[in-house]
Amino acid sequence: MTTAPIASIDLPVRVRYVECDPMGVVHHTVYPVWFEMARTELLRSKGGSYRAMEEAGLLLAVVRLEARYRAPARYDDLVTVRCDLLSSGPVKIEHRYRVVRDGTLLVEGATTLACIDRAGRLLPVPADLPWGGC
Repeated sequence: MTTAPIASIDLPVRVRYVECDPMGVVHHTVYPVWFEMARTELLRSKGGSYRAMEEAGLLLAVVRLEARYRAPARYDDLVTVRCDLLSSGPVKIEHRYRVVRDGTLLVEGATTLACIDRAGRLLPVPADLPWGGC
């Protein structure tokens, strides 16, 4: 069963040369970076700011990361990273990701973020996040 997203964003990304391995394929470690970029833009698109959260002492730590690689992306490809917010609260936020190029699924993934303070203690997802407590 697929969960309907609370919020979504599509982030276009042009593959840079530095992101590729010697075979000209995007290195597997790049996709989690793209996931984070899309997650950050999703929060920004809803009026939130990671910077403001961190200044207030709230951190979002990745406690689970999954990625399934289906097809390679290559240098100069234009891909789209779709980030879906699936759930939020009481102390965790879950996202799903799909990286596509011209309709072809390249990578799918998921993350779970935990809200913590600077000492690493769990905190509730703040109600003032654009989707807090969803």
